[in-house]
Amino acid sequence: MFKGSLVALITPFKDGEVDETAFRKLVDFQITNGTHGLVPVGTTGESPTLSHEEHKRVVEICIDETRGRVPVIAGAGSNSTAEAMDFTRHAKEAGADAVLHVTPYYNKPTQEGLYQHFKAVHDCAEIPVIIYNIPGRSIVDMTVETMARLAELPRIVGVKDATADLVRPIKTRMAIGADFTQLSGEDASIVPYLAHGGHGCISVTANVAPKPLSEMHEAWQRRDLDTVFTINERLQPLHAALFCETSPGPVKYAAKLLGLCDGTARLPIVEIAESSKRRVEDAMRHAGLLN
Repeated sequence: MFKGSLVALITPFKDGEVDETAFRKLVDFQITNGTHGLVPVGTTGESPTLSHEEHKRVVEICIDETRGRVPVIAGAGSNSTAEAMDFTRHAKEAGADAVLHVTPYYNKPTQEGLYQHFKAVHDCAEIPVIIYNIPGRSIVDMTVETMARLAELPRIVGVKDATADLVRPIKTRMAIGADFTQLSGEDASIVPYLAHGGHGCISVTANVAPKPLSEMHEAWQRRDLDTVFTINERLQPLHAALFCETSPGPVKYAAKLLGLCDGTARLPIVEIAESSKRRVEDAMRHAGLLN
């Protein structure tokens, strides 16, 4: 079961191309600072603007650089089922530990359409599948009932839940069971999510604060709540600042401040405003990440 602090990796660019050197540096930075799992080419990794070749190459680099030290859950989602299946097969062949699949965006499938999409993904390759439920970006919301139906398939093993519904994890646990992996996609509400049955978080903030977040999750697992609450409170301004504009604009700027990459994103994501930069800088200082 996947648990703890997992990171929704950004994809560094340089001169318009994927910066492979910076990406390898980011992977090692994460593992060295205790991150429990890596998620390349999710939406934080700007998967919608990567070519298919770039997408697959980033997955391959992540697996190669990780060298089995932590699990790699490869982003493989698409609103085209055939494309999602192709990315899934590639992730399996490349050696990923699992794949993450967003609910199909824009198409607005019915619950039956969601079921059939994920069943096709499940059936195409022998690799664990994690559902990514994010109604704010995909418009559709997979119900607990549909998820429970999918969980009957052996390789549907969990969910990244970005609904911001803090009752959802306990409902899901009661409907499916404690072994179904529940990972939050919302950094700011992770502690109540864990309290309602969650197992961890696929985090944007972990791109720049991997150590405190890995320490917080480890403290949760040993029930050291004083440490959990202290770290959680210290990071709240940073969680908010990293979404002061459309992600991953702010987190890429934060990564630039740490010297991890040059901070550029691909259109239609643009450089964040000066006021947003100041907010990110202040939050990084509050979190103890900048002098």
